[in-house]
Amino acid sequence: MPRILRLPESLRVLLKKPLGALVTEDVLKEEIQKQKPRTIIAVGDGVTRTLMRLEIPANLYIIDGKIQRENVVSLRPTTRIMTLENPAGTLNLQAFNLIQEALKNPPVTLKVEGEEDLLTLVAISKGPNGSIVIYGQPPINQPNEGVVLVKVTSEKKKFVRNIIERMDVVS
Repeated sequence: MPRILRLPESLRVLLKKPLGALVTEDVLKEEIQKQKPRTIIAVGDGVTRTLMRLEIPANLYIIDGKIQRENVVSLRPTTRIMTLENPAGTLNLQAFNLIQEALKNPPVTLKVEGEEDLLTLVAISKGPNGSIVIYGQPPINQPNEGVVLVKVTSEKKKFVRNIIERMDVVS
């Protein structure tokens, strides 16, 4: 059974575009208040900081101690910490079990040794329908355009599963 997958160049273009709505902080707060999701998953240190500043609690925070590849002091907004080794550009399949387990007894911070970017796919895959996954959008036109708010649906799960199934097996 493979344990590590790598995103091939051919699939990177699919992830350049936001998987959901690109929103500013004001719109993010409004949307969360309006939708009242049962589950919120934050992927990234910048997103975690934003949610903490806006006083929006998440059920799961996935952090790696970096914002745009620059080291930052990791925020640990919860007392329950889980860890995962996930090298840059890869997806450790152990993440599926860890995220599923974390969502059973939140709040949890998943501290990633390596890079958390591709764990957004797992968060969408394992998040219950109707939940929200929030991740940082790498700057396209200007720095800090906002964050991406993904409402988890069956269609979104199918889309990310298709990407995961097409990734290269490393080990």
